[in-house]
Amino acid sequence: MAGYRVIRGSAIREQGALNSYAEVIAGEGAVETREGPHFPRQLIVRFDSYQQALDCYEDPEYRRAMEFAQRAYDRQLSILEG
Repeated sequence: MAGYRVIRGSAIREQGALNSYAEVIAGEGAVETREGPHFPRQLIVRFDSYQQALDCYEDPEYRRAMEFAQRAYDRQLSILEG
């Protein structure tokens, strides 16, 4: 079964850090929040399996890249099976 990384984030505060992160994005357009807190950046990354999504998050190379993402904007990240 596929795995997904769902990222909800604030507005960008450091564009250079975001450029260094180079995250895979499933939509950079308009966001309209209908329920709950609003996050202007909402991204979905698909993986072939749930385990692959978990493993990618733990990968040392991704951990180094994640430092740029955390500098670029505040975010919440979930990994889900679907």
